[in-house]
Amino acid sequence: MTADRGSTMSQTSEVSKTSEVCTKPTISDNESTKEDADLIIIERRSGWQWVQWRDLWRHRELLYFLVWRDVKVRYKQTVLGIAWAVLQPLAMMLVLSLFFGRYAEMPSARIPHPLFLFAGLLPWFFFANALGSAGQSIIGNQNLITKVYFPRLLIPMGAVAICLVDLAVGFVMLFLMMAGYMMAGSSVSPGWAITLLPLILVGLVTASIGVGTWLSALTVAYRDFRYVIPFMIQLWMFATPSVYMQTSSILHPRWSWVLPLNPAHGLIANFRAAVLGRELDPYSLAVSFGVSLLLLIFGCLYFQRVERTFADVI
Repeated sequence: MTADRGSTMSQTSEVSKTSEVCTKPTISDNESTKEDADLIIIERRSGWQWVQWRDLWRHRELLYFLVWRDVKVRYKQTVLGIAWAVLQPLAMMLVLSLFFGRYAEMPSARIPHPLFLFAGLLPWFFFANALGSAGQSIIGNQNLITKVYFPRLLIPMGAVAICLVDLAVGFVMLFLMMAGYMMAGSSVSPGWAITLLPLILVGLVTASIGVGTWLSALTVAYRDFRYVIPFMIQLWMFATPSVYMQTSSILHPRWSWVLPLNPAHGLIANFRAAVLGRELDPYSLAVSFGVSLLLLIFGCLYFQRVERTFADVI
């Protein structure tokens, strides 16, 4: 009786264990397939890689939040706020008009010299500020880069987009100056060429992103570029004579074939011509726009190649 009772108890325990195993929830094939579909593996890519446009489009809202965050930070606790976007080119216009207009008597294509300078300084300050902001953008967002994955290319793109806000504010001041000179009798009204202004702005943005992404990647690897970029921008301004003078009246004609290789030169010269109703230079516009596209391609290729090392060396 004792042995039978022991065997009966052991059989009962085995049955209970079996029932416990059978009552555990099972995962259906559909649920496992869903879990596998939601699993995303992020791996480092080696070699030269082109821009992942689908990935950028998927994270497009992040670009908006990056721009909005930096705009609020830039003008937070400032007395003049967004007016600083106008004061910079205005102050430079006053200095250059004093020395170049009154003393050096630089030609300005029969345009009032202050207006001539401001129409060139406005796109130049956009280009210079975009390069400075984009070049420091990766270093400035190192906490974000080391903690979460997203397309790193959005950071220099956002830095360039911030400068578009300043450019829009500067446009208001430019048109107010044009209205004042028109009331004074100057012939500075825009013509049909102003319809090409969006294309010229696309060229400026393209060149800014191309050079800015390249500088931002170099700044991560070589911290000396934090000091090189401001010095380079100062030299670049003097290498862009279309900002402060009418080059066709002073320089030798052969320079007109070489200067458009500087994308800022051709784009700024045609920007001024489009806004102030002067004749465009198709050659300089085409060459500078083509150089801008090449800078964008090579800048993005280099950025994508070294992007995988940012989190390790930053």
